Amino acid sequence: MIGTVHLVGKTYAGGVPLAEVVRSGFVEGVHHGSVVVLDATGTAVDAAGDVGAPIFPRSSNKPMQAVGMIRAGLPLTDPADLAMVAASHAGEAFHLARVTRLLAGAGFGAEALHCPPELPAGDQARVAVLRAGGGPTRIQMNCSGKHAGMLLTCRSAGWPVDGYWRPEHPLQQRLREAVEDLTGERAAAVGVDGCGAPVLAVSLTGLARAYLRLVTAETGTVERTVADAMRTYPEIVGGTEADDTRLMRGVPGLLAKVGAEGVIAAAMPGVGAVALKIDDGAGRARMPVLTSALRRLGVDAPVLAEFAEIPLFGGGLPVGATHPLW
Repeated sequence: MIGTVHLVGKTYAGGVPLAEVVRSGFVEGVHHGSVVVLDATGTAVDAAGDVGAPIFPRSSNKPMQAVGMIRAGLPLTDPADLAMVAASHAGEAFHLARVTRLLAGAGFGAEALHCPPELPAGDQARVAVLRAGGGPTRIQMNCSGKHAGMLLTCRSAGWPVDGYWRPEHPLQQRLREAVEDLTGERAAAVGVDGCGAPVLAVSLTGLARAYLRLVTAETGTVERTVADAMRTYPEIVGGTEADDTRLMRGVPGLLAKVGAEGVIAAAMPGVGAVALKIDDGAGRARMPVLTSALRRLGVDAPVLAEFAEIPLFGGGLPVGATHPLW
């Protein structure tokens, strides 16, 4: 499976100019990508680029995978633990402590995790580990919460833990069913994510549709339970300074989750949903474009002003910015 991608149907054709990088009044670069905006009914009201072809949402798939784990018997009732399962955490102390407790409560050690050893994703957490003389560990890997949830689900369902990350494992089959159900699409490709677990390709339109379903589901449903857990504990989902954490803190009711390679999805009940991908994977273009998309839905908050442009520096002083073209 490693290095293999199974494709069904068309592949992503690429996007259009969505953001430009301006330094000292000179356009230094342009980021292409695709973005779709759905209204509260799920109808596409704006779009740019290729929003119907499949992309790998990467970690933006995690809320849907968390739904799949609960449907398969994940024995967690604490919303903070559920937020951890859907997280791409920064490796801060409170993240590591929660993952450790989840594993220990089911009789697992860190060695049971298939995700690779890494340093924390968060800058401050990474520096703290290095200053203390530490190095990469599986717990510190940003997907360790998801992998802990997978292990607990297997234990609860009576499935073998060995190979829980393989696409043919019963767990991964159930998670695929959840992704396909929530997006309303058949997964167009199965690849290997950075953490070693499967990553499923769906369209940006399907991704936005899934997030809208999560936030508009009835209270008490599995879908709403995951959405509420993430919105209640945004610091667990990302980290103290993570983009999606700051968004959910700053816009009450908003569900947001970043994914690698320039992906992010967000939804708000009664308002709509957005999903986008920056083609070159640049994180600096992601938030300005998302801000523009959310404003098209009438969403406004001080935090969006912070994300509307990402400053560029020269000699320690601001000399330009990355800002949206769309």
